[in-house]
Amino acid sequence: MTALPPSIIEMLKERKLATSEAQYFMQHNEIAPCGDKDGITVIMVVFHTGRVLFDSINRVLNDPCVKQFILIDNGSSEKVEHWLRDLKEEHDHVLLIQGQGNIGFAKGANLGAHLATQPWLVFLNPDALLQPECPRKLVMAANARKKLTPDGPCIVGARLLNPDLTEQRGARRGEVTPFTTLVSLLQLHKYVPAWRKYEIHQEDQPLPEAPVPVPTISGACFAVSRSDFSRLKGFDSNFFLHVEDVDLCWRARDMGGTVLFHPTAEVVHEGHTSRVEPVFVERNKGNGLIYYFNKRAKGKGFWRMAYVRLLAPLIIGVSVMRALFRDRLRDDEDDLPAA
Repeated sequence: MTALPPSIIEMLKERKLATSEAQYFMQHNEIAPCGDKDGITVIMVVFHTGRVLFDSINRVLNDPCVKQFILIDNGSSEKVEHWLRDLKEEHDHVLLIQGQGNIGFAKGANLGAHLATQPWLVFLNPDALLQPECPRKLVMAANARKKLTPDGPCIVGARLLNPDLTEQRGARRGEVTPFTTLVSLLQLHKYVPAWRKYEIHQEDQPLPEAPVPVPTISGACFAVSRSDFSRLKGFDSNFFLHVEDVDLCWRARDMGGTVLFHPTAEVVHEGHTSRVEPVFVERNKGNGLIYYFNKRAKGKGFWRMAYVRLLAPLIIGVSVMRALFRDRLRDDEDDLPAA
C-alpha cells in the first residue's frame, strides 16, 4: 500500500479533497522516495473523457514497470466515480484523488506529482493508450541523457499515433511563437511555400533512429524525473487547459536542459475525446497561448510585447472558429466496461 501521511489517508477514506487542502499538500507534503531507482509513477488527470478512459487505465494497470498509478479525477459522472473507487480498492498501487472539482490540468498534474512515491514520473492523457514498453523506454532515454548532462532537467516525449497508426501532429514540434502558431493554425505554408520553415509540426519528417532533441514535445505522454519536475516547479498553474506542456519544455531548455522526442516509445492518442464543449476547450487553448507568449515576451522590449498583443486577438479568434466546426461528442462515459 502506498505510504501516505495519516491526514491524507483519512481524507482519501472520506473521498474528500477540497482545493484548499490540495494546495496545502503541494506546499507541505513530503514523502520519502522509493528505493527502486527506476520505479515509475504514472499520473493521469481525468475529466469527462469518454469510454476510451477504461482502455487507457487498463493499459497502465497491465504495464509491469508502473509501480504507482495516480488518478486525479477532476470530474466524472457518478457511475464512473464509483467505477474508479472500485478500481482503487482492487489495486494497492492505485491512488485515487476525488472531490476537489475541476482544478484544471496543471494543478491536477502537480498534485499527482507531489503525491508520487517513485523517482520517475510519466504523465499520460486519459485518452492515450500505452503501447508495449513505452514507459520503460521513456525512462531509459531520460536516464541516459541525465548521465551525459546531469545539470539540466530532461523531458522525454513519446511518439503519438493516430488510431490508424500514422504519426499524430504535436509529438515533435519546433519553437512555438505567435507567428509559427498562426502559420500552423491556418496552414499558411501551403499557400506561401517560403513559410514552410515556420511550420512547427515535424510529423512528416523522417523518423529518427534514436531519441533526438526537439524544442517541444506533447504533454499527452512524457517522462521526467521527480527531482527535475521539482526543479522546474512543476507545471505553471496559471494554465488551465493546454499549452502547459509547451511552457514546461521552454523552461527546461531555458535552464540548460534537454527535451527529447522518442521515436519508438509510442502511444495511440485518440484526441478530441473530451465531452465538454469544443469552444470551451479551444478558448482555453487560445488563452493559454497568449499567456505563454506574454510570459516569454516580458523584459524583451516594447516591440516584442506589441507584436504579441497585436496577434493575440487573431490567435484566439482562429482557435474559437476551429471549435465551431467540431461536433460535441456523444456522452458515452457511462458505458462502463463489462465486468
